[in-house]
Amino acid sequence: MIRVLLVDDQVLVRAGLRMLCESTEDVVVAGEAGNGREAVTLAEQHLPDVVLMDLRMPGMDGITATRRILDIRPSTNVLVLTTFDDDDHVYPALTAGACGFLAKDIAPPELLDGIRKAASGESPFSPAVLRRLVDRAMTANQPGPQPPDLTGREREVLALLGAGMSNAEIGERLHVGVTTVKTHVANMMTKTGCDNRVRLAVLAVRLGLVPA
Repeated sequence: MIRVLLVDDQVLVRAGLRMLCESTEDVVVAGEAGNGREAVTLAEQHLPDVVLMDLRMPGMDGITATRRILDIRPSTNVLVLTTFDDDDHVYPALTAGACGFLAKDIAPPELLDGIRKAASGESPFSPAVLRRLVDRAMTANQPGPQPPDLTGREREVLALLGAGMSNAEIGERLHVGVTTVKTHVANMMTKTGCDNRVRLAVLAVRLGLVPA
């Protein structure tokens, strides 16, 4: 079971999220918080696998709460779910340690998929947010990347990762197990110096493995 802490200052939003989580067999709500301060306390008490974090809340905001939760419990995966997907919110949230960033207009099945990806250590992003991250990396005043020493299979995995596929989807496409995909991703992180999947996805675009 994936234990989820719901953090949002709107009671109706939390109620809807709880109903969605309770409609599945693999997700359980570990607690609810109406602001960042409550979220930090409940995360320490209930040890959730995933914290579904809003950003704008009274008192302590979601970015500060994300940073404090990860200071206390680094193994927790904080997944941002918010109406505000502009640069002023995306980059501070990622800098604070959030593993992914979803907009509240996402479809319910996609949100559940995002929770599962976050729990397994992946980085779920709304397509518009991921595109903004890639565009920013592409236009940054940086020298072009040197092609890393990747095997043919690793380049295939990198291309599919850059296209936004999960480990399970990549494994299905390449007819290999999820553990094998994870091994390839870990090897690529070591070879490229990219410390997360988002940076690997950006690298895939910059190398021309997926359309820019």
